[in-house]
Amino acid sequence: MLLSTTNTIEGHTIKQYHGVISGEAIIGANLFKDIFASITDLVGGRSGSYERVLREAKQNAMQELEYNARALGANAVVGIDLDYETIGQSSSMLMVTASGTAVTFE
Repeated sequence: MLLSTTNTIEGHTIKQYHGVISGEAIIGANLFKDIFASITDLVGGRSGSYERVLREAKQNAMQELEYNARALGANAVVGIDLDYETIGQSSSMLMVTASGTAVTFE
């Protein structure tokens, strides 16, 4: 399965458009990650724990996107866009949405 942020696949022709699809992932950040992130905010630097959570959420959303494309008989998803939102009480959860167009190319 080819996953691309571009709207075309260089060197190939898109034969069929299956429609817009999406994949979502919601992951909560726990208390310990919040504490360490607060310390990082004070002293500067990157928060490795939040970065890992963010990568995991993105990977889960992309896997769901691919699963949904396969269910439609597509062999690629083009025009992929990733959106990130915090949700829940105190913005304690991270939602990642991946959307794109499922296509069949030759």
